[in-house]
Amino acid sequence: MQRHVSTPPKAGPVGQAAPSPAPSKAVSDASSTFTAISAVVPPAALGETVTAENDPNHFLGRPHQYMSKITFIARRIPGEQIEGYTPGSVELGGSIEAFSNAADAQARHDYIQTVTRGIPALTEYDYLHGTILIRVSRLLPPAQATDYEKAAASLP
Repeated sequence: MQRHVSTPPKAGPVGQAAPSPAPSKAVSDASSTFTAISAVVPPAALGETVTAENDPNHFLGRPHQYMSKITFIARRIPGEQIEGYTPGSVELGGSIEAFSNAADAQARHDYIQTVTRGIPALTEYDYLHGTILIRVSRLLPPAQATDYEKAAASLP
């Protein structure tokens, strides 16, 4: 992720306030992260954008939870393996969750790892990159799943 370095604002003419710095996008959102990753890892397709109304976890925007989330479909998973999974399910490909800080992303990552440990039907590949958590379907072979990790590592 790109680090934002603040510089002090330049002084304006005497008696005028210094101009305010332009707001920066300190946190990448899930959608723009998916756009960057899908350019490197085809054929991933956008599944759905999670909103407060359709979030099955009811986490979106809540304290210490993700600020944006999308799901995606990994078209490399054979159709017969994904029969019965509902739209938005990680098993169809994965999801990307964006947090306001790295500590919250790490906590979510650790929680998922704890919950899924020892339950093969719930396991998944999870790749943490700063404030972004990429969750990838267990139905992908490890070599294909790591494509998402490599793509995340190349993000700014």
